[in-house]
Amino acid sequence: MHTERLLDHFQNPRNVGELAPPAVVVDVTNPACGDMLRLSVRFENGRVAEARFQTRGCTASIAASSALTEWMTGKSRLELRAFHAAVVEEAVGGLELASKHAAVLCVDAVKQVLMKNTG
Repeated sequence: MHTERLLDHFQNPRNVGELAPPAVVVDVTNPACGDMLRLSVRFENGRVAEARFQTRGCTASIAASSALTEWMTGKSRLELRAFHAAVVEEAVGGLELASKHAAVLCVDAVKQVLMKNTG
């Protein structure tokens, strides 16, 4: 059973799309279920100015990606480094055990963004 917040993010996803260069764009995939997340992030003055996503996957992965972009906006690289799965799980009101991979997909994407954007 999905939470009300999760369903809201799924039915009304925020920040869908892709940002133009010089945004950092990363693609991550969950090899177990095949869910894919493309995350694009634009930094200004060391903070996330904008974040957009495109996800192909289950309800939980789409909702988690939407919640991730909301959480990221305004965050510094240091705050991004502290990001962990529980943050996105809380943002969607919790994830069932079978859907926890959605939060891991978000963590992997944030790690990739940080690796590509060291400035």
